[in-house]
Amino acid sequence: MAIKTVEGIYEIIGYNQDKDHSGYTGYLRLIVTSKNRVDAIWTIGGEQTQTGKGFFKDDVLVINFSYRGELKNRPKTFKGVVVYKIINDNVLDGFWSEKFGDDDYLGFEEGRRLSVEEVSQLKL
Repeated sequence: MAIKTVEGIYEIIGYNQDKDHSGYTGYLRLIVTSKNRVDAIWTIGGEQTQTGKGFFKDDVLVINFSYRGELKNRPKTFKGVVVYKIINDNVLDGFWSEKFGDDDYLGFEEGRRLSVEEVSQLKL
């Protein structure tokens, strides 16, 4: 698969890096920036924005991400990495970990590419 085919907007469902595997939903926009590189923007729950930069090889997409949040009621920048296996032109299957997450667990995330019609109805 060529990197150009991963560009688009995906609806995501995921589970956090905690013992309860609390869930979340949102959207992921992938933008191809060069031969093997991508930029990523997640919108989680319609409220939180996360950004990342990554690379693509052999149907695997690796993205380093970050976002602003709070830890113990103090502002903090959270950083992590997500690894997606490209299942086909429309499906991503991934796992992730972040610096302040529970090291005993991994987060999981799946994405489904939205059609042009679905994208036109979004307010991202």
